[in-house]
Amino acid sequence: MAFGGTIVTLALAGCIATMPKEPTPTGAEDFATFCASCHGADGKGKGAVAATMARAPADLTRLPQGKDFPAARVMSKIYGYQGDAAAQAVMPEFGDLLEGETVLYDSGDGIPTPTPLRLVQLAEYIRALPR
Repeated sequence: MAFGGTIVTLALAGCIATMPKEPTPTGAEDFATFCASCHGADGKGKGAVAATMARAPADLTRLPQGKDFPAARVMSKIYGYQGDAAAQAVMPEFGDLLEGETVLYDSGDGIPTPTPLRLVQLAEYIRALPR
């Protein structure tokens, strides 16, 4: 009997191992899900709920591009390290972006650091918003 149970267990383990993994959303998809309602689809701070907010959302298209893009600051705000209490009260934390796969990412300080992939993708999407 123990032998039969082992075969069933191994067969189930084989099925689990071959189940397809959920695809990781892109930076554009995460922006649409988490950011566009406040910052607008174009990132200019005029999303559908922006007018109802106590503090206007940032115009993300005003951030510097290229090597001057403040990647660490942007990711810190998304992560939840706002720096001031007023911003914390308005900008929620996005725990979903912090789960899952990490990648080595240099946010501009020359030190590749393990960073959640979705956080990197979102920051890079924001960096690429048309100005």
